[in-house]
Amino acid sequence: MVILGISAFYHDSAAVLLKDGKILAAAEEERFSRKKHDAGFPTKAIKFCLQHCGLKLSDVHSIAFYDKPMLKFERLLETYYAFAPRGFLSFLKAMPVWMKEKLFLKKLIRAELKKIDEADTRKIKILFPEHHLSHAASAFYPSPFSEAAIVTIDGVGEWATTTICKGSGNKIEILKQMNFPHSVGLLYSAFTYFLGFKVNSGEYKLMGLAPYGKAASQEAKNYISIIKNKLVTIYDDGSICMNLDYFNYPVGLRMVKDEAFEKLFDLKKRNPDEELNNRHCNLALAIQTVTEEIVLKITAHAKELTGSDNLCLAGGVALNCVANGKIENSGLFKNIFIQPAAGDAGGAIGAALAVHHIYFEKGRNDDNINENYFLGSAFTIQEIQIVIEKHKAVAERLESFEVLCKKIAADINHGKVIGWFQGRTEFGPRALGNRSIVADPRNKEMQIMLNQKIKFRESFRPFAPAILDEYAADYFEIKSPSPYMLLVQSLKKEFRNILPDNYDSLEIKEKLNVNRSKFPAITHIDFSARIQTVNKNTNPEFYQLINAFRESTGCPMLINTSFNVRGEPIVNTPEEAFLCFLNTSMDVLVLHDYIFYKEKQPELAAEFIKTKFEND
Repeated sequence: MVILGISAFYHDSAAVLLKDGKILAAAEEERFSRKKHDAGFPTKAIKFCLQHCGLKLSDVHSIAFYDKPMLKFERLLETYYAFAPRGFLSFLKAMPVWMKEKLFLKKLIRAELKKIDEADTRKIKILFPEHHLSHAASAFYPSPFSEAAIVTIDGVGEWATTTICKGSGNKIEILKQMNFPHSVGLLYSAFTYFLGFKVNSGEYKLMGLAPYGKAASQEAKNYISIIKNKLVTIYDDGSICMNLDYFNYPVGLRMVKDEAFEKLFDLKKRNPDEELNNRHCNLALAIQTVTEEIVLKITAHAKELTGSDNLCLAGGVALNCVANGKIENSGLFKNIFIQPAAGDAGGAIGAALAVHHIYFEKGRNDDNINENYFLGSAFTIQEIQIVIEKHKAVAERLESFEVLCKKIAADINHGKVIGWFQGRTEFGPRALGNRSIVADPRNKEMQIMLNQKIKFRESFRPFAPAILDEYAADYFEIKSPSPYMLLVQSLKKEFRNILPDNYDSLEIKEKLNVNRSKFPAITHIDFSARIQTVNKNTNPEFYQLINAFRESTGCPMLINTSFNVRGEPIVNTPEEAFLCFLNTSMDVLVLHDYIFYKEKQPELAAEFIKTKFEND
């Protein structure tokens, strides 16, 4: 049985192909369209999934869409009615799209599929699991657990914003849910907006900014008090009630009422290009602290309701890896599995799995457990050679991959930044070693250099360590593997440096210049790190590179950041990787077993950069 899973029309559209319960291929549309967080119908992603598996649309038995459009439309109508006459402009903007397309989603899906091939899609069953059921299924069925508590937290699906479920065998039972407009995800996104970041993509920036705040300061404490006393009531079970006098998102075109927020916090809404200061940091810390409190209460209640030792997490808030680390440290659960593509893209996987296991009542087996998320495009040596010939690039090919890894490890040790391109593209928002930029975590200049000259993004943004699985507990306060870069834990004290006495009073840029540890490029401002543990069985090529670096330097980790620049999706093809390499200060590019050095093609790099500036 072949099932096509689809998520689309909000953000991070994606497609997945499932055969007899096994995930064969999955990809976000943005990787092909090159539009970051592409919300359009995932035509290119569907084409990839079918081609990769050698299938046609006529081979597809069922299509699973990741939410119920009619139920979502009901929520929109009821919300606009409840808030009328407020929100009239938003209503006028939303309704034409619904009346033309979204109310007739089956027809729209069939029309879009016609563009892929001429199969008679009327024979294909189209099913619509609820949004949070799709999230829950995406976390539970690929997990190694036969039973588990399942918590899903995001902005909003149809009505639900948070659910607690019990998974057992091939069944998922929804035990409790919290409904719109009361939403942990939207609360967090409101502060994302107020602090000048983009909603639905800038939340991780807010999370990265929070540690620059000073928890002991009166200002941070006041901000926390204001949030909990004026904006949101938090109950013992983690449910919340938001004071909608301050928020605009239910029917407005903005997240919050700007003037009300500015008066409440005595702080102007930050413009995206405005320099960050300590007040912004303290407000980010405040909302991160409140969010962690809510998430911990929700997961504690899930433990009460289910009695399970296992926890599965999904939904956009499950990408808050700092909160995930607090859940792990709480000891509430013995085992935790977090869906690597926890946001809407992962809904495509969940929808397909929910249809397979719940609608068709198919049992689970080991094939349902996905050990890695390298589910996207792969490229042949011949395709890489075409890129070399097209751009008249200079590349060398070594006699063995072992020799290549030793050579690149030496380059990293000498301060070079490497673009690393191997195998199939990762599914989800994190680069896990197949479409990565890697560098030396011991280099105290590397964080600022990577941010400014390669990623072209804010200097405060931290980088993740990719560490060999067997060494992780020697360096970090980590209790379990973190293969998908979804847990933040602290660097052990013996690797930390003593901070200057005036550290807390420093501005954000001054704090960045303080050498905090023996691995300054991956140590965040609070001595934490977003850890990726690398296993030699699930990613042997990346493991071999890190191990070669360990053998030559004694350091069993590298910086790992996604192979892209600000505002662009992670590179997908060899050509995209090559052009990104040329257009940044990256020193070396590795495509499979080909090595490109920037200094060996200076004319090509200079010409490309010159052309880009002229075009811009």
